Amino acid sequence: MARQLPIAPVDRVIRRSGADRVSGEAADELAEILEEVGTEVSTQALRLARHAGRKTVTAEDIRLASRQL
Repeated sequence: MARQLPIAPVDRVIRRSGADRVSGEAADELAEILEEVGTEVSTQALRLARHAGRKTVTAEDIRLASRQL
């Protein structure tokens, strides 16, 4: 699967963590990891919503799913 997240916001996340310089490869790698984790959280959140009899994924579903993984 091709990366979807733009690199600039990912670069900013790394810089906010204290990095002075960030390689393009580092930002790209983090973007891929964030997408993988985001997909896992989203999939679990969808399961929670369906279990509750809903079609809509809520913020609470996302919170709960992120805690379960």
